[in-house]
Amino acid sequence: MPHLRFTIAAGLPDPEIPEVEKVAEGYAAGEIDLICVIGPTASGKTRFAVALAGRLPGAEIISADSRQVYRGMDIGTGKDICEYGEVPYHLIDVAPAGSKYNVYQYQRAFAQVYQDILGRGGIPILCGGTGLYVEAVALHYDFGKDEPQVDPALLPSRPYFFGTLVTREQRVARIDERLRYRLSHGLPEEVRGLLDSGIAAEDLIYYGLEYKFVTRYVLGQLSYDEMYTLLSNAIHQFAKRQMTWFRGMERDGVAIHWVLPDSLAAAM
Repeated sequence: MPHLRFTIAAGLPDPEIPEVEKVAEGYAAGEIDLICVIGPTASGKTRFAVALAGRLPGAEIISADSRQVYRGMDIGTGKDICEYGEVPYHLIDVAPAGSKYNVYQYQRAFAQVYQDILGRGGIPILCGGTGLYVEAVALHYDFGKDEPQVDPALLPSRPYFFGTLVTREQRVARIDERLRYRLSHGLPEEVRGLLDSGIAAEDLIYYGLEYKFVTRYVLGQLSYDEMYTLLSNAIHQFAKRQMTWFRGMERDGVAIHWVLPDSLAAAM
């Protein structure tokens, strides 16, 4: 694929121009059976996936986010449902808040949704930043013989990976801007509502990041400034771990085509 001129930190890949037509041709020919859009938090995955779906008639998005599966946890997980527009989406809001949804449940649910989309002649697009969920369905992650397994025949075997790429400086700025917005647009109130609904504080804290630190703030265990500093640092560290995971996939032989999140608009 051709590359764009782009200044990015040392050690990160150069972004490519997404060749959607070739991907569509590969899917039609059976050379690709799942299109994946992955990347760290605040890198524009959903925006790119929705734009991609708009270029592929019949495309539907399957979320690969380990926290967006929970109902009522909307602001803290960044569901941003409005971004999907008319594009169908799946595996969001499939479990009650307070429960502990796991990767085995996700793999089974994905197989059902994936086969349903194929059966209707659609094109499945996997979108998310939970590396373990992505590997579980796109790379047939082996959980060991003592763990429940999905029949590999129900899972894709020829995935094509896009990765959304931003500079470290852009990612830091986006994370901070997004966090400030969420805190001022209902995140503490969302957490209070979840607690008032009967969900135990320790169950919310279990989900980490926004729910860990905002719960402690709501309970009076942290000041606002303490909460903000700890949470901001945790999200930045999380984003770095996500990128490390995806680069590790590349070292294991997975080809990821890194693109700018708005590159489809530029390519049209």
